[in-house]
Amino acid sequence: MQRRQFLKASLASTAALGLPSLVPGSVFGQNAPSGRIHVGIIGCGNQSTVDLPAFLALPDVQVTAVCDVNTASYGYRDKTQFLGRKPGQDNVNAFYAEKKGAGAYKGCDACTDFRQIIDRKDIDAVAIIVPDHWHALMTVMAAKAGKDIYCEKPLALTIADGQAMIKAVRENQRILQMGSHFRSGGAIRQAAELVRNGRLGQIQRVLVFLPPNNAKTPGPGWKPMPVPKGFDYQTWLGPAPLAPYHIDRCLYRFRFILDYSGGQVTNFGTHAFNCMQWALGTDNTTPIEFENLASEFPAKGSLFTTATTINFRARYANGVEMLCVSSDPDLFGVRFEGTEGSLRLHYGNLSADPPGLLDSRIGPNEIHLPVSNPEQKENNYKRYLPDHVANFIASVKSRKDPILPVEVAHRMTSICHLGNITMRLNRKLAWDPAKERFLGDDEANGMLSRPMRAPWHL
Repeated sequence: MQRRQFLKASLASTAALGLPSLVPGSVFGQNAPSGRIHVGIIGCGNQSTVDLPAFLALPDVQVTAVCDVNTASYGYRDKTQFLGRKPGQDNVNAFYAEKKGAGAYKGCDACTDFRQIIDRKDIDAVAIIVPDHWHALMTVMAAKAGKDIYCEKPLALTIADGQAMIKAVRENQRILQMGSHFRSGGAIRQAAELVRNGRLGQIQRVLVFLPPNNAKTPGPGWKPMPVPKGFDYQTWLGPAPLAPYHIDRCLYRFRFILDYSGGQVTNFGTHAFNCMQWALGTDNTTPIEFENLASEFPAKGSLFTTATTINFRARYANGVEMLCVSSDPDLFGVRFEGTEGSLRLHYGNLSADPPGLLDSRIGPNEIHLPVSNPEQKENNYKRYLPDHVANFIASVKSRKDPILPVEVAHRMTSICHLGNITMRLNRKLAWDPAKERFLGDDEANGMLSRPMRAPWHL
């Protein structure tokens, strides 16, 4: 975002949350109230354009520092985005200057090395908004340093990384919220309560529709590019294998390379499986069987390596089947099919067959699921992310688990990884959710973790 656009979006978020348009100067610096949470932002790329305004909009949050390996550049999700460490710092300072209503504000620091934020004693929590291959390392280090963590989805690059994150968060008594904000949505909660309370009868099948890749891969024979000035590429790679620079390897499109992410399965699939797991009451487990159907991958030698066509099935222990497929971008969502009806979630919209299902009210003695923001009485898709961030900050203060704690985040992210593994191996796999191991398949079990490039390690 350009700074003017960012300020408009940030101030709109503030207004949407019902916060005052002006904040007294006493909320800044050493005069801040004791209840104010100081947050460090690690990662100033595409996702920060929505996460950062959500943190800034909260009156009990002070964004103290930002970090990114890129000083500033275009080339993120679209050509108009000018993002990086310097724009992120400028946006924060401009926001607080606007809130003060007089003079400039230069209280937000900026750095290249995330460890400078984690090591600061005056920072209470960090927002990890970086490629997936960095999530586990940053989370473990932050937890050991006594920081609470808002970690963007998916939770981790591998199942072993997710396990390490759970251990670090719990041993150090930290709060972690994964940034799959659908868990804070009114329509998602309504759908989950209808399913959990039997309004669809017995659930037989869940259809998950994921959008296709929104970028084309440089094909076989692609050429390396010179590393741009102001971009610390070696730090960006971090624990990932050494590889030549290409603009499509980094910034937004990292998600289509298996060394750093899991394609649209981990990108949008995390949101979809979030809804599915909550509705089925399976937050603490996963399906037990995975099978590739008709997935497709880029040509050998292409820069991108994640599936271009997603098509796999899974089965839970109770017999419920899940089918995950690529679809038109406008069809992203989840469809629950039961013996007495069906429900369809599409972003923040909910439809049903028969339509009267949506009029059903959940009785006082039935299952009621947690509410991220009790003051939010209406379903508003634009509020999902701000409410999710606010729920994290509330948990930091109360020291109670947020609406999407680390163990639950690990299970829904595991479904993404297991789906990718079955598509890559192109065979049916049996999975033990308790032991988190494949049954009788050493090759598949070898894909549950990945080595880290020295000197990085967990």
